[in-house]
Amino acid sequence: MYNSGRKIIINSEKLETRVALLNNNRLEEYQMERKHKVNVVGSVFLGRIANIQTSLKAVFVDIGLGKNAFMHFADMLPATYDEVNLKTSKRPERRIRPDDIPELFPVNSMLFVQITKGAIGTKGPRATTNIAIAGRYFVLLPYSYHLGISRRIDDHKERSRLKKIMLSLDLPKGMGGICRTVAEGRKSIYFKREVNMLMEQWRTAEKIKKEKNRVCVVYQEPSLIEKSMRDFLAEDISEVVIDSSNDYAYIKDFIARVVNKRAAAKIKLYRSPTPIFEKYHVEEKLSAILDRQVSLPSGGYICIDETEALISIDINTGSSTRSGGKNDELILQTNTEASEEIARQLRLRNIGGLVVIDYIDMMNPRHNDIILKLMRRLLKNDRAKSKILPISSLGLMQMTRQREQQSLLDRNYDPCPYCKGTGKVKSPLSISVEIQRMIKEVLKRRTHTKNLSVRVIMNPTILNRLKNEDEEFLEELESKYGKDLSFRADPELHVEEFKIIDPETGRELFK
Repeated sequence: MYNSGRKIIINSEKLETRVALLNNNRLEEYQMERKHKVNVVGSVFLGRIANIQTSLKAVFVDIGLGKNAFMHFADMLPATYDEVNLKTSKRPERRIRPDDIPELFPVNSMLFVQITKGAIGTKGPRATTNIAIAGRYFVLLPYSYHLGISRRIDDHKERSRLKKIMLSLDLPKGMGGICRTVAEGRKSIYFKREVNMLMEQWRTAEKIKKEKNRVCVVYQEPSLIEKSMRDFLAEDISEVVIDSSNDYAYIKDFIARVVNKRAAAKIKLYRSPTPIFEKYHVEEKLSAILDRQVSLPSGGYICIDETEALISIDINTGSSTRSGGKNDELILQTNTEASEEIARQLRLRNIGGLVVIDYIDMMNPRHNDIILKLMRRLLKNDRAKSKILPISSLGLMQMTRQREQQSLLDRNYDPCPYCKGTGKVKSPLSISVEIQRMIKEVLKRRTHTKNLSVRVIMNPTILNRLKNEDEEFLEELESKYGKDLSFRADPELHVEEFKIIDPETGRELFK
């Protein structure tokens, strides 16, 4: 129905922007942004040190957003990077150590901080003083002496060419930067133009600090649309389709200036009355993103459970065991399919933190190595950094994936007020037992109360249980204590909720 290739589909509405990356009509990336919220991650704030915890070797920084940002002493030291060092500069005679931080930055000190991880649950955002302002081709490092080239560029001739370009950039003394992967093959004019733009943004931040000297945001991380264009729009993107005329005009001009007019020609305005995500079948793909169970091509499936401590992923063979072939090969095939789907789901759901994958046990040690290499290859180009450990003797693979913001699940859902996030409620039998126990206690307390009537109000599901399976027990209670029991259904009551009242006064007999 649609041309194959990689496409970016953008749905821009008043309250929310959604961006989907399709690869041959398969959903590969999905991001969303609520427009009324500040883009915290990546933004730079002029913050005030509110508290120093020497026992934690950390400080808490007021950035004006309610929750203070958390920052380790180590995150306040000059930046160091693993990329190739391309130039040498004279450094201070004595390097600053973590133990020097409380003396150098006492409470109420003002300093620039950049948010590296958004607030998650009860935890405030994480921050660093190692500022990095990203452009499309170049990342400016205002507090670093280093220039580096992305390790994903592995061609020696290209690295040598980029090295010369980087050394020719007119950067102020004490500033550095990193050449991004997408810069491969680009001419020096692209770098010089972008460095000028990033330097202007940094000079604006320094001007704000000098003039205001109060807690405020000095550099706002670009909107989701701008970041999508910056990060996604590589040569293999066939087109970008957007349903907002205002954003279409802005993006087209932005790409023409930052990239070139040929790239800008890929931007298309969607005009059909059918919602854009529905037209490109993104909506139906999104509906399954947060399902706990995800099917695999061979008949197996994976189960994904997010908890506060870690992400648990279980792999099951399902109906794939009914296929022909050797059992070892079938297990390897299922684990291979699961690895490919897990790598995709990690990106789609924006899952981060500790991830534990329970693979189907493989008897052949060589198969374990195949899965390990496959997973590392699948996550090599993931924007979020990850660290993967070999499969253990228990069949578990442990990995960490960089987490900057809440997962898609946490951003779209609040914990259920009834199950408190467990996904479970008590069974009718359990509630019936509780009701009988409380009725018995009420009757015992009021044995000498004449003409006492007791009415129990509950969810219809529970009443159905009492009228059928448990009717005999209730009759025994009524006979034993000589009291009148009656039961009523209230569909507005939750299945775990019930009331024991006096039908004459309406007063609750048990709270």
